[in-house]
Amino acid sequence: MKPIRVAIVGCGAISKTHVRAIQSFPTATITALVAPSGTSSNDLADKIQNENCPRPGTFTTLTEALRADNFDLAVITTPSGLHVELGMQALSAGKHVVIEKPVDTDLSRAKKLEAAAVQAASRGIVASVISQHRFDPASMVVSQATKQGRFGRLASAVASVPWWRSQRYYDSQEWRGTWGTDGGGAFMNQGVHTVDLLLSYFGRPIEIYARTALLAHERIEVEDTAVATVTFANGAVAVLHATTAAYPGLPTRIQIMGSQGSAVIENDRLAYFHCADGTPTAPDMGLLGDENRAARELAEDHMIGASGQDPTVDASGHIRQYDDVIRAIKNGGEPTVTVSDAVMALITIRGIYVSATLNHPVLYGDIAAGKYSGVDVRPGVPGRGSM
Repeated sequence: MKPIRVAIVGCGAISKTHVRAIQSFPTATITALVAPSGTSSNDLADKIQNENCPRPGTFTTLTEALRADNFDLAVITTPSGLHVELGMQALSAGKHVVIEKPVDTDLSRAKKLEAAAVQAASRGIVASVISQHRFDPASMVVSQATKQGRFGRLASAVASVPWWRSQRYYDSQEWRGTWGTDGGGAFMNQGVHTVDLLLSYFGRPIEIYARTALLAHERIEVEDTAVATVTFANGAVAVLHATTAAYPGLPTRIQIMGSQGSAVIENDRLAYFHCADGTPTAPDMGLLGDENRAARELAEDHMIGASGQDPTVDASGHIRQYDDVIRAIKNGGEPTVTVSDAVMALITIRGIYVSATLNHPVLYGDIAAGKYSGVDVRPGVPGRGSM
């Protein structure tokens, strides 16, 4: 097959990660860059050309790029609130689509994209949303163990994203920290990957109860700190935590705990793994974190640890996901991460915001069905200062 021709739609910081990932595949080539500012697209085109790659064409709108018809795959890396509109436009033109997380900021729009992606799949068109941490070796080990039932009855989880973002970070772009374009704060932007990972292990939530607050920043509309409890269909419960007010920034951590095993992923690495595997070794009062078998699990699966770096610096997770997407395009299959997966994460995060606004638990099914579509979580921050 000829190389897959790729258009990058949006030339901000994360677009460079996508460029590095795509350039690692001889079966893909970047042929178009789209950005309202000719400066950003031309700067990125110069960078690509200076790396001994063909210089992509530059366009100010996706419509212009579609008119030129010089690409097969549209990669959407614009601010979150523009994702669905551009994704729908590309799908309707018969292009494959990859969208940087989150799928969008608005649930009703995201569900329209989900329907369009399902319909497009019937025509062999691939649509995926970036969730690169699903492809981290640690995540893959835990996911496989979960599917094999090695943890026994999944009972609980604790997931924390204790990051730091300075005031200068929020002030650097007008859209940052706004409901309209950013779509939320610590959970929507920094915590969405962790929420997605948890859902990939535990499945669909049933009930969500949350509190949010704005505690360490000014001149933003969204939360910088939030906690939630989530109940899943199998009865398991989880505690979620996300903040951009944890100076100077601490490692993301996910603990998965079950009746026959537990695992800890810290900073994208498998920090702890132990399963009974039919021969329990723990005494009645437990091992208290002893007998860590993480290294053995990674070795048996011929995997290496993830870098644990910021995705704007390190592209390894994106590279693994693009390998999956390119395989799906070439083989006519479904990508590992679908638009429906991303919508489930968005419904969960919407549930967090609605619960915090109404100050009571909400059902996942009610959020998905649009029962709370009239609840406006945008003005100010729900539960501000009340955590």
